Amino acid sequence: ACAVLAVNEARTERTFNDRYGTGQSALDGILRATNLLVAGKVIVVLGYGTTGQGIALRARGAGANVVVCEVDPLRALEARMDGYEVMPASRAAERGDVFISVTGGRDVLRKEHFKRMKDGALLANAGHFDVEIALDDLRAAATGGVEQVLPLVEQYDLGDRRVNLLARGRVVNLAAAEGHPAEVMDISFALQALSAAWMAGQEKPLPPGVLPVPSEIDREVARLKLDALGVKIDSLSRRQQRYLRSWA
Repeated sequence: ACAVLAVNEARTERTFNDRYGTGQSALDGILRATNLLVAGKVIVVLGYGTTGQGIALRARGAGANVVVCEVDPLRALEARMDGYEVMPASRAAERGDVFISVTGGRDVLRKEHFKRMKDGALLANAGHFDVEIALDDLRAAATGGVEQVLPLVEQYDLGDRRVNLLARGRVVNLAAAEGHPAEVMDISFALQALSAAWMAGQEKPLPPGVLPVPSEIDREVARLKLDALGVKIDSLSRRQQRYLRSWA
């Protein structure tokens, strides 16, 4: 057994890689694969974690009407307070033009949803592997067959309607685009490098198991990124620090 740092759970990773990285690159993949006009479309985001928040934000910025589907009441309430419509996936299935699953789970979009979707609906996965969209259900529903209409778009003929699957249900920002921009990846790589250096520099062996990234590493990564961007920020005076410590 050995110690492992959960870099993927670090604050900088969740905030910048997930919200800003995937938030942009997922839409980039969809646009590259389809040449879709986002403005005026109803985009259904399934899952409102940090990645779903980023996708919803970018979609709204491009003029889409965003609907959020969630199973967590806190996340659902957050989405509502952020100004999005929130509803069950069964209702959203009837309204959406584009569906982006980003839950980390499986079978998020399945048979009962496909039956309700409008003609021409687009399905994309920006979550985990190729299991978020129930592909077996989609194939079974395609009584009219499947046609490759674009290099990364398969059209499933459901008889009275057609549903379009992007990148065979694989992670769309990787399969249909180039992943995150370098300006985001450098944050992830810095986090990994500093975490590895911290582990190597420990005088005593770390306890076996999955450990959180120390908060000082998160802050150092953020400081380094700000320096690279030429951004300066304020600092607390000693008096301010003492006051904060007095009640924190």
